Amino acid sequence: MSYLKLENLTRHFVRREGWPIPRKTLIRAVDGVSLQIEKGEILGLVGESGCGKSTLSRLIMQLLTPTSGSVVLEGERLADLPPAEIRKRRRDFQMIFQDPYASLNPRMTVYSALAEAILTRHPELKRDRPALESAVAALMGRVGLDPRYIRKYPHEFSGGQRQRIAIARALGPEPKLILADEPVSALDVSIQSQILNLLLQLRDELGLTMIFISHDLSVVRYIADRIAVMDEGKIVEVGEADALFTSPQSEVTRTLLQAIPKIRYPATASA
Repeated sequence: MSYLKLENLTRHFVRREGWPIPRKTLIRAVDGVSLQIEKGEILGLVGESGCGKSTLSRLIMQLLTPTSGSVVLEGERLADLPPAEIRKRRRDFQMIFQDPYASLNPRMTVYSALAEAILTRHPELKRDRPALESAVAALMGRVGLDPRYIRKYPHEFSGGQRQRIAIARALGPEPKLILADEPVSALDVSIQSQILNLLLQLRDELGLTMIFISHDLSVVRYIADRIAVMDEGKIVEVGEADALFTSPQSEVTRTLLQAIPKIRYPATASA
């Protein structure tokens, strides 16, 4: 049985435009997506901006209600659960966003942000301050941050460090599934590789299942086991990462591959 299954998932929006008599336009943001993701797998989800990637991630996170179809996690259909159960279940799937500075509360110290995340899974630690501080320090160490900075605020860290804090916060509830939505696109190239290697390390150490969303195929190839290509709300191709690069089947995939920057060095003049 697949760990996560998307069954003909759709999400449509109605846009009203025009005056004085507005006309309605149906936007098929996600249009019949079916996918299966195995436990411990990293699935790369790629596509151009506006293709529906982020909407799909919010459907999986239960932040949006699907127009039709369903999200099945470990054999459990999430749409059938009452709101209280959804809130409990959400500890099992967490999200890492593109901009760590926007996703972190600037008024909360690292300790406060990570303690809040840990307490969602272990509320009993609220009565044991030393144990909670130890858990926060261990979480910081796991993502490569010095626990000495536990009382600092997000603005006191670099972009790469802030993204590590965001990753630590996502790990706090001890999730089984991580949705990473463009988590390195706002970072310098050298820092991107550090964050990608950290995510791979965490997958291996914690047995995480991950959906890595990006528009950059070269980044996704580095981290993903399989890649799903999305266009206009639909999945147009799914395949092993290396196979998709060597023999793409869809025109959309070929276009994305052609968009990968290629470095051309000037010819060296002969002596």
